[in-house]
Amino acid sequence: MIQKERLIAEFMELVQVDSETRDELAISKVLINKFTQLGLTVVEDDTAAQTGHAAGNLICNLNATSGGLEAPVIFFTCHMDTVMPGKGIKPRLDEDGFIRSDGTTILGSDDKAGIAAMLEAIQVLKEQKLEHGKVQFIITAGEEAGLHGARAMDPKWMEAKFGYALDSNGQVGDIATAAPAQSKIEITFWGKAAHAGVNPEDGVSAITTASRAIAKMSLGRIDKETTANIGSFVGGGETNIVCEKVVLTAEARSIVNEKLAKQVESMRAACAAAAEEMGARMEFESEVIYPAYMHADDSPVVKLAIDVLSDMGLTPHTFHSGGGSDANIFNGMGVPTANLAVGYQHIHTTKEQIPASELVKVAEVVVALIQKVAVSN
Repeated sequence: MIQKERLIAEFMELVQVDSETRDELAISKVLINKFTQLGLTVVEDDTAAQTGHAAGNLICNLNATSGGLEAPVIFFTCHMDTVMPGKGIKPRLDEDGFIRSDGTTILGSDDKAGIAAMLEAIQVLKEQKLEHGKVQFIITAGEEAGLHGARAMDPKWMEAKFGYALDSNGQVGDIATAAPAQSKIEITFWGKAAHAGVNPEDGVSAITTASRAIAKMSLGRIDKETTANIGSFVGGGETNIVCEKVVLTAEARSIVNEKLAKQVESMRAACAAAAEEMGARMEFESEVIYPAYMHADDSPVVKLAIDVLSDMGLTPHTFHSGGGSDANIFNGMGVPTANLAVGYQHIHTTKEQIPASELVKVAEVVVALIQKVAVSN
């Protein structure tokens, strides 16, 4: 069914198009051409002006065949951008069946493996004249920079009733049924400058204040659903000056929204207490940048995937992810979305790799899901 050599060639071509996040214009043009040539209608939304990325999101619609007109609309999503270093990627298929870069760059299987699987699945549907309902393929920009494209996308483009992101770690068969919300936090402490050798008692150290605040916080693994971390601590300069200002950046995550709110509030309280003790001033800003989602194993979107994977002879395995993806955003729009593993390994490093066999399985899963939806209605 899947033409392995064609799929690998497609993947190799895609990863050689430079597309580091914020520099998506070239890959966007390639994808518009490819999806259009396959007969899909393609719209690029106007989010680039809002996100500052070089391209908007692509909404690619595959119309239903005559036998699939009553089927619900399903969607699949991937992102077109990569992390750095992602320029001049030179992919190769090694004798052990893995596709890798030359070791000086990432490979880009996150998430061009998913895109290649989409393109191959569409070709298979057309070549074999398989009945299917309407399918949307949504390719986002700026995912690696903070889900920027999906966050800015207008829900009006979403016709699908449910769908799948092709963007999870793990082997094909793994399903991320839950992922946390994330709150981005910036904390500023203002103390009082003074000469550190002449009159330090007249100063209030922002460094000491921030340190006390951190010491009061619960950080790391809070519980099985919640984490928190300090990402940066910036302030000070010359050793002969009592530091006047420190800025902390931090985050908190939880699959349970109430737990996230509780964790953020506890971090705020720790900062306020430290500032009061030291006679400093504090400003605490937090923003939930994407929502959490959680699906039970017997929910329709998960059960369909489990059934399809089982029918294919794969072993479905559901798990709760610790990281966010565009699936968080689409779930937040009210469209049930599970995140399917693509089989890539060591992503965001120059050791990134993907077995060619997993790439084939992903394309097979996409075809099977589309067919299952069509024949079940």
